[in-house]
Amino acid sequence: MTEVQKLGLFTYDVKNGLGLIAYNVDDHEFAHIIVDTKKCDDCSHMMCVWGCPAQCYNFRDQGLDEMKFQVEDCIECGTCYIMCDQGAVSWNHPRGGFGITYSQG
Repeated sequence: MTEVQKLGLFTYDVKNGLGLIAYNVDDHEFAHIIVDTKKCDDCSHMMCVWGCPAQCYNFRDQGLDEMKFQVEDCIECGTCYIMCDQGAVSWNHPRGGFGITYSQG
């Protein structure tokens, strides 16, 4: 028995949990989130990369020269919008009928 099990704690794999979400992705011109990746060039801390639970952002930590953002994986949590101090993230609620549907709540 592991120490985690002894304490009655459980572990959770975020990526596997995200597989339970149904996505209805809108066209890019109506995307609920837009990232101006040019503003990311001067960012030294990459808080969006570290803060995004869905791992939608890839940048220097992955050996890339420029920020890559995958809108199709976004879970609409707004974490990147709050954490970005470069003004690179524009975030709005998705249009009706689009976005994600959580299977649990």
